[in-house]
Amino acid sequence: MSIILVRIDDRLIHGQIVEGWLKPINANHILVISDDVARDRMQQILLGMAVPKGVKFTSLSVDEGSKKINDGFFNKDRVLLLVPGPEPLLRLLRLGVKFESVNVGGMHYGPGKKQILRTLCVDKDDIDTLMEIGKQGVELEGRVLPDDERINIMEVIGRETQPPAAGDDVNKEANE
Repeated sequence: MSIILVRIDDRLIHGQIVEGWLKPINANHILVISDDVARDRMQQILLGMAVPKGVKFTSLSVDEGSKKINDGFFNKDRVLLLVPGPEPLLRLLRLGVKFESVNVGGMHYGPGKKQILRTLCVDKDDIDTLMEIGKQGVELEGRVLPDDERINIMEVIGRETQPPAAGDDVNKEANE
């Protein structure tokens, strides 16, 4: 299998992907795995317009993508696999797709989400899903661009989900 990078990025294909990631990882194929995008021909067309000449683009549902990956369909390419969130990745893992590391590049703010890194906002479902992916032995690292410092997402989630330590004043602002 020639998946060079697996990345969570809710914007999917944009400038950071095209200008920041394709050349450093020498990818020649962008694979978007998203049930929503697979059903939306207009979104596929728009995403495809952002892909540089000479780079292949494929959009598949989770089920279709897992089958093609597991069957070796992409073995001759250097693939950048993009998903809009952690849930499709967990489904891919459960369908037998293997990957060692995931770059968590962008999960932006939305209702019920809390910002834990500059470009990472999560809710309880996101945290639970990321933790399940991590428990499967997959490294979760946060970086916007290849030259950025790697941040261990599991450590960040661990800090964010810990209750306040004894003696910490959780109402400090209110008391001042």
